[in-house]
Amino acid sequence: MGAQDGVVVVTGASSGLGAAFARAFAARGRDLVLVARRLERLEALALELNATYGVSAMAVRCDLSQYGAEREVLDAAIQVGDRVDVLVNNAGFSIPQSFAAVPWAAQRDFLMTLAVTPCGLAHGVLPGMVARGTGAIINVASLAGFAPGAAGHSLYPGAKSLMIKFSQALDAEYRQAGIRVTAVCPGFVTTEFAAANGTQAVMDSSPRLFFQIPEQVVAATLRANDAGRVIVIPGWHNQVAAALLRYLPEPLVEAAIRAGSAKYHLD
Repeated sequence: MGAQDGVVVVTGASSGLGAAFARAFAARGRDLVLVARRLERLEALALELNATYGVSAMAVRCDLSQYGAEREVLDAAIQVGDRVDVLVNNAGFSIPQSFAAVPWAAQRDFLMTLAVTPCGLAHGVLPGMVARGTGAIINVASLAGFAPGAAGHSLYPGAKSLMIKFSQALDAEYRQAGIRVTAVCPGFVTTEFAAANGTQAVMDSSPRLFFQIPEQVVAATLRANDAGRVIVIPGWHNQVAAALLRYLPEPLVEAAIRAGSAKYHLD
């Protein structure tokens, strides 16, 4: 890629799915803007991508929970290329305690990181994509986006459901303009997500049969986005789970989710 080519912006790129997305796009020869709070990890990944694939990768330390974070990211992207061709909204975390058990500032930061800033980034890149008649937006949602709420992780299902509905709305509005929008809804993935929210011990006690690795999720997502699919649920087991969540009677689903999720509620 040259200096006048577009870039791929990946948020939450310091580990897990974000790092896997970065490697996958670098393998396609795409220059990248890697965004997260852990600058040392980002810089190490940027060096790796440059050495392995010969692409340019800029590490941008940014706290996406802060007001106006989307502008900081997009301004950095212009330093690498003259446009953003692909946006991957991946950054996220969860709060396993009950809603009022943690300060409102933490809940607000959650909403900013998983809902407000991703929408702000999409709002910032779409006009240019429409003008060029091409572009892609990938929103990392979750199987939880199809599930009812339960104790703990109070805002998580709602935020992920928003990303699903938001992706569908963007597709309805911009498909004819050449924009491919995909929401990926993975189940359990072997990342640092559980370690970050304090549920790693619980996760380690769960059967690993149905866990996926980040590379599997990313490969399924890119195939779906290339094909113009809006919703992708990686793995047959997750597809079955999503069908049950959507089509079984709601009282039955609520009871099952509340019983199954109780061990992930840390109050």
